[in-house]
Formats: sequence, C-alpha cells, structure tokens
Amino acid sequence: MLSNPEILTLFVIAVLGHVMAGFWFLADRRSSSLCSKTIYDLAIPKEQLRRELHNSIHTPIHAVLLGLALYLGSFIATTWLSFLSTFLITAVWAEIWHYFSHRLMHRKNLLWIHREHHKSRLNSPFTAISFSFSEKFIFNIGIIGFLMILDHFVMLNFFGIAGWYVSYLSINSFSHANFELKSDTYLESFGKFVTSTTFHSLHHSRFINNYGLGTRFMDRIFKTEWDDYEDVYQRVTVDRAPLKKLKEKVEPCR
Repeated sequence: MLSNPEILTLFVIAVLGHVMAGFWFLADRRSSSLCSKTIYDLAIPKEQLRRELHNSIHTPIHAVLLGLALYLGSFIATTWLSFLSTFLITAVWAEIWHYFSHRLMHRKNLLWIHREHHKSRLNSPFTAISFSFSEKFIFNIGIIGFLMILDHFVMLNFFGIAGWYVSYLSINSFSHANFELKSDTYLESFGKFVTSTTFHSLHHSRFINNYGLGTRFMDRIFKTEWDDYEDVYQRVTVDRAPLKKLKEKVEPCR
C-alpha cells in the first residue's frame, strides 16, 4: 500500500505540468511583465492550442509509472542523504537519456515518435505537455526503468525522484513558452551551462540542434548547439527585438 504522502506527491506531479502551463498561458494573455521578452513576434494559431491540450491527456503517465514502481517495492530509502543523492542521480541520468533519445527521435526512421511534439514550431506554454503517447512513455520509462534497475544496487529515494519531476515540470513549462524569463546577464553566469527558453525555442523553430534538456553540456560536447544562440538571446533580452521568422538567423554582434 502507498502512504498518504506518496499518493499526494504522485497527484502533484501528475497535474503540475498542466497547472504550470495554465499559469504561464494566463500570465502571457494578461501581458504580465514576466512575459515581456518576446522571442518570436508571431501569433500562435488557436488550432495549435487545441491540439496541444488534446495531446496532454496522457501527459501524467510519469506519475502512473512511478506509482507502479513504488507498488512493486522500489525506491524505499528514506534518509535525507538518499533524497539528495537520488535527486542528483535522476537529474544527471535524465539529461543523458533525454539528449541521446531526443537525437535518435530526429532520425528519419524514428521521427514518427517525436513528430507530434514538433508540430508546434512556435512554442506555447501548452507545448510542454504536448507529446505522442509513444514519446512520453519512452522518455519516462527510460528514466524510471533505469532507476529501478539501479535501485537493486543502490537504494534510491522516491521523494528524490519526485523532487526532480517537480523541478523538471516547472522549468519545462516556461522553457516551451514564447518569451524569455531569464535576465539580460544570464549568459554571463548560470547561462554558460544551463539552457533557457530561447535555447529550446530555436530547437522547435529550426527543428534540429539544441537537443539538451536543462544544460548545454551535451550539445557543446557533440557540437549540436546553434552557433547564434547567444546572439539570439541578447537580441531578445537586451535589444528587446523579437525574431520575425521561424528560421531567422542572427549575425554575431560581439
């Protein structure tokens, strides 16, 4: 039997993606100052929003898989050290798994898995919860399945995994928006290593490159980062001059 805290946590991570998407959608509709740094000066079709919401029906599959893992006896460690170590292990593995599985899904013979998500070339907050069932299942079984195997050797903590999902779902919601939240000087600090909304917007609008989930490490190692990414970021955040076309490139300004 699952405990009440475990059930409540599973419920939170099941609905959080939708809650965060709704929050950023309303903030943008109400012209909040948080949404003032527009990335693409283009309108999002209403049909896209309907399609994305329809695709989001099976989004909470991660909560189902994680609950099943608990039911089968996985992730029973309870110490603070196990929570922190599990969170870190999950974050590192998710970054690796996402990068390589994401690149593979861009191959012609596997594109059918990822195509639904890429129908949104101009991101909305609901793009973050718009996936085919196949893609959502593969992404999450790759994370939770790996952790279940690892759990046989190093006892992992359920709340550490859930904690990563909370951070992932929160960040992923605005990473798929059409506005930049980060500061003008972000690239001088954390932005040297961590992605941004602009980073992922370029992936959607141009279809390739910038495959990373939350960091720039893998794209830099495998040379798949767009070479004008930082220039686009500066144009959006400093110059406040959004791009006018989806495939528009920005000349170096440094």
